[in-house]
Amino acid sequence: MVTFGILVGGGPAPGINGVIGAAALVAARHGHRALGLLDGFSHLMEGRTDRVRELRPEDVATIHLQGGSILHTSRANPTKKAEHLEAVVRSLSSLGIDHLISIGGDDTAFSAKRVSDTAGGRIKVVHVPKTIDNDLPLPDGIPTFGFETAREYAADVVSAMLEDAKTAGRWYFLVLMGRKAGFLALGAAKAAGATITLIPEEFPPGPIRLEDVVRTLEGAIVKRRAEGHGNGVAVLAEGIAERFDPAELDFMKDAERDEHGHVRLAEVPLGRLLRTAVSASLAARGIKLTIGDKDVGYELRCVPPTAFDRDYTRDLGVGAVHTLLAGQSGALITRQAGRIVPIPFAELMDAKTGRTRVREVDVRTDSFSSARALQTRVEHADLDDPVRLSEIAKAAKLSPEEARRRYAPIS
Repeated sequence: MVTFGILVGGGPAPGINGVIGAAALVAARHGHRALGLLDGFSHLMEGRTDRVRELRPEDVATIHLQGGSILHTSRANPTKKAEHLEAVVRSLSSLGIDHLISIGGDDTAFSAKRVSDTAGGRIKVVHVPKTIDNDLPLPDGIPTFGFETAREYAADVVSAMLEDAKTAGRWYFLVLMGRKAGFLALGAAKAAGATITLIPEEFPPGPIRLEDVVRTLEGAIVKRRAEGHGNGVAVLAEGIAERFDPAELDFMKDAERDEHGHVRLAEVPLGRLLRTAVSASLAARGIKLTIGDKDVGYELRCVPPTAFDRDYTRDLGVGAVHTLLAGQSGALITRQAGRIVPIPFAELMDAKTGRTRVREVDVRTDSFSSARALQTRVEHADLDDPVRLSEIAKAAKLSPEEARRRYAPIS
């Protein structure tokens, strides 16, 4: 009998229970045992083996319909100290676990790789990629599980806020999760028809200037005003904040960080910061409008998965067990064209950082171009047309030349 261990790391995402349930069910049907390891790596790295749950078929048969994670999750990082990695391997071995399935994002994938390396073949390890950010390095066009469900719910929120903005005659700045990549913000905003969307990938490499973000948002507002509309919704990827220059924004210097060294972006008031800056800039020229701000993220992570993610995650759970039983280890489990394709951990690593590569939105694609074409922005064509430039300048209470300088697109 083989004993499978299953754990979850990082933030929640819709569909986690689908992986857990499918893996446990198919393991049992092969005559094997499955143990759920509670709270990610946190207890294992302390040498504790009492926070474990037997995953029997009758207990997991329908959990794929639920949001959240029956095994909970944790951002505990066993890679900081060699003794923590060794403790994880010892804990797994003492539980009789010789096959490990980890579920998580890029940080958990990196931890799984290090556990696999430390075990030296004694414990076979595969990782199932999970994140609503969609930023793990899967092949083009293949989402991470949880992304499509989160996008669906986020699009509903954006749609509701668009209606509220139109009804109340105001603007909203909505901040969506996406530390390194703008997939969720762009996908939800495009589906809902948001007025403008800003993601970190559209800015030139290096630090993002606050003023560039402010004038882009302000440009959308004044262009809408020139067209006779005093309302709109701007969707912003939270990763913009991580690329602000700490020297420009004092609060970024002392921002709280998680176990993996990342700034806790949920604690960075991006929406409020931009609302205040844009309002002040317009008010200085006698333009008054109401801007509200809202963070959208935590409410997306534990919703019940859509049919797409229920189907997808059950395939991944079965695929993880079959991959391990076939003798493979040290791989990311993917579904490509209806087939389970393990990708070796080594292919996921960034040669420069030694950590898992991050997938970003490709701004050269037709999909991104169409998203931009559907947004309200001041474009070069507006600035090159004397009539349109005059209308925008009038709405901004600037001279045409001042408007041209202020609202020139950043890319």
